Amino acid sequence: MEIAEDEGFVNPIDKDKVTDIPSILPYAHTVGGAVIKPIDKGRVKGLAVSAMYEQTEMQLDQIRQQINLLAEQANHIKNRVKISEDIYNADMNFKPLIGHIYHLYLNKNQRNVLSMIGPNEWGKSKPYEFVATVKLLADHTWDILNK
Repeated sequence: MEIAEDEGFVNPIDKDKVTDIPSILPYAHTVGGAVIKPIDKGRVKGLAVSAMYEQTEMQLDQIRQQINLLAEQANHIKNRVKISEDIYNADMNFKPLIGHIYHLYLNKNQRNVLSMIGPNEWGKSKPYEFVATVKLLADHTWDILNK
């Protein structure tokens, strides 16, 4: 027996939702099919941009810390050069030895004086104003130990 086609039949399913090739549908075509969710491109981009800003800010913070460290090191070297100039222009009655600790003072005439006597070793009367405790380094610069 042949099934006669009813020419007056109207399919209630939208033509855009019917296909002979169900694998091209943007949604699952069976009850047990995988759920297909469209990607929220704006949210994905927003999260990516947020992560990018966080990462680059972290890297910039590291560079700022390195810059600050380099600036501190440069100031330390600058101070070593300044104190070294003061010491080499100072009055000293001995030859300083590398690795030994000395003390820089300012006398009444505002001239620097290098001494082996520490600020606490003078007794009650201190003839000079204490400037710094220094150590002669191998490169003949002076490291400031106490100022």
